[in-house]
Amino acid sequence: MIIAQISDTHIALDTPDADERIEDFERTIAALNVLDPTPDVIVHTGDIVHNGLQDEYAQAVAILAMARAPVYVLAGNKDNRANLRAAFSACGYLMPDSEFIDYAIEDFPVRLIAVDTLSTGSNKGDFCPARARRLIGLIDAENTKPIAIFAHHPPFEVPVEPDPLNFETPEMMARLRQALLHTGRVVASFSGHVHRATAGHVGNITATAVPCIATTLRKGNYPAHMKRCPVYHIHRFDPHWGFTTETRIVGTGPSS
Repeated sequence: MIIAQISDTHIALDTPDADERIEDFERTIAALNVLDPTPDVIVHTGDIVHNGLQDEYAQAVAILAMARAPVYVLAGNKDNRANLRAAFSACGYLMPDSEFIDYAIEDFPVRLIAVDTLSTGSNKGDFCPARARRLIGLIDAENTKPIAIFAHHPPFEVPVEPDPLNFETPEMMARLRQALLHTGRVVASFSGHVHRATAGHVGNITATAVPCIATTLRKGNYPAHMKRCPVYHIHRFDPHWGFTTETRIVGTGPSS
């Protein structure tokens, strides 16, 4: 199974770099469309838009509609749950009566479970007891397949950030980590938010964070020729060896 992960496109219509953010998003989808083999699925791990506005989501939906692979989205700290749910309601996997943007996709050899870490009062993540119960319920709903978890905020410390903790409290991150370790079937955790590539662990679970697609917001040192090249991750799952993650650079070749 091949999963393409993108994150933090931050589509906005009122910023000086609005056109660059849209172009970065469009170029990334175009690059995914010519990959051989084609990804089985594309997962966007949140901060789809920057202000949570309906017109921003309309732009994002139009870009994602060009993708050849099925697309699933999560809520990031810049997203608005109601507007996100309305924009992607036709896709069928977001429950209209749910308080949170969380769900499980059962169509693949690996179960894909989306976690909602959005806080309405902070850019940092929230993971309350209600969300922990929902996640454990999703994990326990099927007991044969391995599970890949997708969440906007990484469930591990990122020491290169000004604040290594990306949740409002240490207890919130610990609650998420405990839920991931509830069963041995969670084999990987994928996130975004920190706008740079980084990795950690939750117990024996490998956890990674992908850079932001919006190159004007990306953190870390890149050579000059890569300043306007979006970066995404390809996660390949093998039933014997688990997941491997590859960084792909948009604009460096015909199948980038």
